[in-house]
Amino acid sequence: MAKGGYRGGMPMGGMNMNMIKQAQKMQQEMLKMQQEMETREYEATAGGGMITAAVNGKYELLRLTIDPEAVDPEDVEMLQDMVIAAVNEAMRKAQAESAATMGKLTGGLNLGGLL
Repeated sequence: MAKGGYRGGMPMGGMNMNMIKQAQKMQQEMLKMQQEMETREYEATAGGGMITAAVNGKYELLRLTIDPEAVDPEDVEMLQDMVIAAVNEAMRKAQAESAATMGKLTGGLNLGGLL
């Protein structure tokens, strides 16, 4: 190899600075959007509205409301199932909005595990 040469690929000086700036801008926008999404709340109900669960964009359970009529000491399993259903649906809502929002930002670009 000649002095000062390089092996294949593009030399570092040949990188498109505009492309780097665009990537940095996208990264900043993604971080801002992610922070905004983490503060949002997502709510779901189960059992005809007898159970309500609220989660945030960090997928943390914030509130769980149980209508007293849903509490039947003879059927605790049904109450447990309704709680699980409400929490899972609230989590799905948070995940779906997160994916949709990030998809808009990246224009559907598959960035693998970067997000």
